[in-house]
Amino acid sequence: MFVVTRYRVPAPESEEFAALAREALAALAERPGCLEGRVARSIDEPDLWVLSTRWETVGAYRRALSHPEVKIRAVPLMYRCIDEPTAFEDLLTWAPEQGLAEHESDLIVE
Repeated sequence: MFVVTRYRVPAPESEEFAALAREALAALAERPGCLEGRVARSIDEPDLWVLSTRWETVGAYRRALSHPEVKIRAVPLMYRCIDEPTAFEDLLTWAPEQGLAEHESDLIVE
């Protein structure tokens, strides 16, 4: 599963935001189950930033969010978070080593 959190950051605050994002990403990366992460900024809209992480399981991600270190180091970033869904499950992936792969959904859809 992966998580994408978007942020609006005015240009004069981008340096401060980048430092906070680095701290948040480091805190998340230290948690068990975190496979990778990145902080990025839109090429087309420089005030739009992304914090993206990939996790072994939904449980690993949720446990990471409840860890005190993550709360202390990542919460300062959250005041700029765009209010929208952030967690997604992989349904179709491609990688050079594995090629194209389909994944079953863990969601129960009625």
